[in-house]
Order: sequence, then C-alpha cells, then structure tokens
Amino acid sequence: MSSQDIPEENLPAEQGAAHDAAHGGSTTVAERHDDPFADPGLPAHKPRIQDIDERAAKRSERAVAFMFTLSMLATIGFIAAFVIFPVDKIVYIWPFGHISALNFSLGVTLGLALFCIGAGAVHWARTLMSDVEVADDRHAIEAEPEVKAKVMADFADGARESAIGRRKLIRNTMFGALAMVPLSGVVLLRELGPLPEDKLRKTLWAKGKQLINMNTNEPLRPEDVSVGSLTFVMPEGLKESDHNFNTEIAKAAVMIVRLQPEDIKDKRELEWSHDGIVAYSKICTHVGCPISLYEQQTHHVLCPCHQSTFDLSDGARVIFGPAGHPLPQLRIGVNAEGNLEALGDFEEPVGPAFWERG
Repeated sequence: MSSQDIPEENLPAEQGAAHDAAHGGSTTVAERHDDPFADPGLPAHKPRIQDIDERAAKRSERAVAFMFTLSMLATIGFIAAFVIFPVDKIVYIWPFGHISALNFSLGVTLGLALFCIGAGAVHWARTLMSDVEVADDRHAIEAEPEVKAKVMADFADGARESAIGRRKLIRNTMFGALAMVPLSGVVLLRELGPLPEDKLRKTLWAKGKQLINMNTNEPLRPEDVSVGSLTFVMPEGLKESDHNFNTEIAKAAVMIVRLQPEDIKDKRELEWSHDGIVAYSKICTHVGCPISLYEQQTHHVLCPCHQSTFDLSDGARVIFGPAGHPLPQLRIGVNAEGNLEALGDFEEPVGPAFWERG
C-alpha cells in the first residue's frame, strides 16, 4: 500500500498537526522532523468527579477521616494488647499455627495503624488535593530572594489546594492519628524491663539469716573457717533451683576469710567481724566480676578480670587496678546454735558503678 492509499488524517504528519492543535502546541511538522525530542506539551486536564460534585468530595472526605480514625483505634488496640496479653501466652491462629498472642496482636494493630495513615493520605491526595499538572523551568540552586518568595507562594498555594483548612474533619482526624501512633513506641519502652526502684540497693541478706556454705549447702560455723582460708557463702533460704537464683546471687554472693584479729587494721572491719572472721561481697566494684583469688600472706584478694586488688585487712580498700570503691562488708555474728549469721544487709550498694547510678 502506498502513501496515496492512506487517508490524509491518518498520516503521521497530519496526526502530529492535530496533536499540536489539540494541546495548544506551536511545533510545526518541519520542527518536529528537526527535533525528534521536542516537548509534546501537557495533556488536557480532565476533572475528577470530586472536582465537580461536592457530594462525591464529601464521601471521599469521610473515607479519609474513617481511615485516620481506624488508625487511632488500632493504636489504642496496640496499647491494650500490650497490657492484656502476657508474654508467654500462646494461641492457635489459622493458618499461622501456634504463635505468641502478644506478638501477633502487636504486629496486627501497629501494622493497621500505620497502613491506615498511609492509605488515608494517598486517598486524600488522589481525590481531594489538586491534580493540575504545572510545568516549571529549572533554576539555580541558590535561594535568591525572589526564589524564597516563590517557594512560600507555592507552599501557600499547595496548602490552599489541599483543602486542609476547609476539610476540618480530615485535618483533625489526621492530626489525631499522627499524634497517637508515637504512643506505640512509648509503650514499647516498657519492654526494656521493670524499673529497678531500690532493688539494686538491697540483697537477700537480713538480720538473723545464716551463712550457708555454697559447697556443702550447710550452715557455716566459726570452727569451720580456718585462718588463711577462703570460703564462699550465700544467704539462708536461697537455692540453686530457684528461678531467680542467678539474679539474687549476683548481689548476695559473699566470701569469708579468717584473719588474726591483731592483723585487722580497720576499726569498723574489726567490729563487724567475729573472732577474726570477716565477710565481704564477692562482686568486684569495677565491672562485677566474681572475686576468687586470695593471697594468705598479704590478705589481698584479686579480681581475675582486670586485676583489681583489695586489702581485706584494711576495710577491703582498693590498692591496685581500675576498681573505684572498696568491697562492701557484711556484719556477722553467731546465733544461739553456734552458726554464723548476718546482722543485717550491706550498708553500701553491691556491684560496679552503682555510686554513679545513684
């Protein structure tokens, strides 16, 4: 088929001219042949139903507000689930099987809250914000005064075209959804663990609690402790089978050493001892390592982690290493049965860096 057999209106040249006429273009056929990448111009704007029917616009507004409101309810559900479901509760949910009720509820509610905000914003932009395409020339990056004025004017135009001032229902529910979603993160702070309160200041030691030998699990008597020996004890009532054993022993572990009373230099240490038997916390005041090395001749104990050295004959003061504080001493005595017992809890907090924590 030759070009003479094709209707004139279907020829490429005639199609280009018709396109230019329809879109207000001024590009000629010759120019198009010279520049195959010529700007074809913007298509004619087609109004949406929301632009010409206020009832349709109201329906879209209510739909957006519904999604923002649903986001707020999902955030409330997230917080409620965090409070209601215990960590160890397992439920069966098809098709996932047996899963954690807490994890599932948190994921569903938080995902729904974020999805509804995004979906509401997209629906708002597609149905109610202005969709008129505007062409703008590129300009220098530096912000000239006239550029700043134009940016502010464009921002004002955008705010006006978004109808955020006129569509108060959308504006208020959007602000509510955005304000409530961060509450999910605040609630998650609870997962960092319970507040310590005064738990770091107290141990299981109390007046009348016997010193239990950690090797024999029997009460310790003064005659069981020889001069120069090192014995580790725990408070009466604490058992290795207890679920909180590791937590409590980390604060209550005590080492027992017997010195000659005349070798004890610190007056309070002598008063808090019994016949030369002194009790000190086993937890190093540097980073909390258990102290386990004892030198009989010098009465020094050494932390094996960073070599902090304490003098047990002089109030367990630090004589070497990075530890910043002496070991806390436990005041001891003997009960009616002849067993060693505590006369109270430690007067100083046990463990590392506690002084800086308050």
